[in-house]
Amino acid sequence: MKFAKYHGLGNVYIVLETETSATPPSQAMIKTICDTHYGVGSDGILWGPLPSGTCDFGLLIYNPDGSDAEKSGNGLRIFARYLFDTGRVSYQLFTLETLGGNVGCSVAEDNKKVEVALGQVSFASSQVPVAGAEREVLNESMTINGRSFKFSAVTLGNPHCVVLLDAPPTPELAQTFGPHIEHSPLFPKRTNVQFMYVQDRANIQIEIWERGANYTLASGSSSVAATAVARRLGLCDNSVTVHMPGGTLAVALDSNWNSTLIGPVTKICDGEIAPEMFQER
Repeated sequence: MKFAKYHGLGNVYIVLETETSATPPSQAMIKTICDTHYGVGSDGILWGPLPSGTCDFGLLIYNPDGSDAEKSGNGLRIFARYLFDTGRVSYQLFTLETLGGNVGCSVAEDNKKVEVALGQVSFASSQVPVAGAEREVLNESMTINGRSFKFSAVTLGNPHCVVLLDAPPTPELAQTFGPHIEHSPLFPKRTNVQFMYVQDRANIQIEIWERGANYTLASGSSSVAATAVARRLGLCDNSVTVHMPGGTLAVALDSNWNSTLIGPVTKICDGEIAPEMFQER
C-alpha cells in the first residue's frame, strides 16, 4: 500500500492513493496507520482521488480513530498539493467533493501555498448540530469540570465549538477541557473545539482539540470557525491571521459568510506500508 505524507503547519495527513488501495481502509487499519509508535504516524487519512459527479475529484477524510471527518481545511490543502505533485492538476482552480460539501482549490506557483474555498459557515443549531431549541449558537454559557466558559458554535460542513477567552490559551487548557467539550451532550455528533483569544481586529490565537484526533498543532477548518465566530461577535474584520502552535493561516470571509483559507503545505515523504504492520500485536 503506497502512501504520501505531508503536513500543514505540523498538522500531518497520510494520502492513500486509490490506484494502489482500491477499497477504503478499515477502522482498524486507519488506527494503525495513524499510530506514531506502531504505524506511519498521522493526524488523519486522505483516501482518493475518487470519482465525483459534481466535482473534478472526490475525497474521503478519516480521523485517527477511524471516524469520518466531513471536511478538513488542512487535509484539503494537503490533498490539493498531492494532486498537483502527481500531475493531476496545474495552477488553475479545481474542485473537490467531500462529505461536508464541495470546495474549490488552487495551488500557488511556488507549489507550497494552497488556497481552499471551504464554503459558507452557519451558526444555526440544527446545522452544527447543537442540542436544544433552534437558534444561532452565539456567546452561550457552559460549565465543564467546574469551570465556566462562553462558547459559540459554527459549522462549515463539520461541527465546531469556539470558546472565547480573555487571555491567550495554553496547550494544557485545550488538553484538559477539550475532550469533555467534544463529548458533551450539547453536541450530538461530537465537536471540534477551539480555545480562542482575540489579539486585535486582524489577529486571533487558538489552541485546538480536534474531534477524533485529540490535540493538534494546527487546523484549517478550526481557523475558519474561530474567525467566523470572532467576526460574528464583532471582534475582528473580514480578513484575519490565525496564530496556532504550528504557525499561521490566513482566513477571509465575504459578506455572505463564504470562507477562504490560505497557507503552506510541506511534503514529508513517499513510502510503502508493509502488510505485516497490520498483523496483530
